[in-house]
Amino acid sequence: MVTDLRLPLGSRCIKYLMFIFNLLFVITGIILISIGVTIRTVYDDYQHLLDDKFFSLPTFLIFLGSIIFFIAFFGCCGAVRENYCMILTFTGLLIIIFIMELSAGIAGYVLRKEAHQAIESKMISTMKQYNDSPTIHKIWEELQENLKCCGINNATDWMNAKVHEFPPSCCESDFINKSNKNCTVETAMKDGCLGKLSSTIKAHAVQLGGAGIGIAFVQAIGIWFAIYLARAIRLSYETV
Repeated sequence: MVTDLRLPLGSRCIKYLMFIFNLLFVITGIILISIGVTIRTVYDDYQHLLDDKFFSLPTFLIFLGSIIFFIAFFGCCGAVRENYCMILTFTGLLIIIFIMELSAGIAGYVLRKEAHQAIESKMISTMKQYNDSPTIHKIWEELQENLKCCGINNATDWMNAKVHEFPPSCCESDFINKSNKNCTVETAMKDGCLGKLSSTIKAHAVQLGGAGIGIAFVQAIGIWFAIYLARAIRLSYETV
C-alpha cells in the first residue's frame, strides 16, 4: 500500500538518488557477470592445468551479479512505496553483498600469490600423461603454440618426462615449415610455459580481485543512501 508520508526535502532527494543508485547497482551486476564469464572462459582453455579454486571465484562473481538484479528490486520498490521494511531488507542484503564482494576481492589477490605453485604442480602431473591422454596431449600442444613456450621451465623438461616424440609445438611453426625438420631440444623455444601461464592467470586474478573490491566500495554509497532513507521513513512514521 502506497503511503502518504511527506518526507523532508533532503530525504526526498535521497529517495530519487536511490533510483539512480539502483540503476548503477544493476550495471555493476552486469559488469560482475561479464568479468566472471570472460575469465571463466579463459580458464576453461587451461582447465586441466588449474585447480578448482581458480574456477570458483569467477563463478562466484557470476552468482553475485545475478542476485544483484533481485536485490535492486527491493531498493526500487522500497523507495517508491516509502516502505521501511523493504528499505531495511534492501540495506541488509546490500551489506551481505558488500561483505561477499570484499571477500571475493581478497580471494582474488590470494589466488594471485598461489598461482605459480598450483600451476607448476598441475603441469608436472599432466606432463606425465602426455603420451597416454589425447586430451592432455592436445592441451599441451595448444598451450605451447599459443604462449610460444616449451616445457615447464624449458625444453629439457620433455626429455626428463621421457615422451615418445618431442612435442612439435615446442618449435615455431615457421621453423618446421621452412626447414622441414623435426622439433628438437636445440631448436625449441627457450621460454618455459610456467612463467607465461602464471602471469596470465595472475593478471586475471587481479582483475577479479579489483572488480570485487572496487564495486564493493561503490555499493557502500548505496548502503549509506538506504540507511538514511530508512531512518527518514521511520521518523515520518513516528511523527504521523
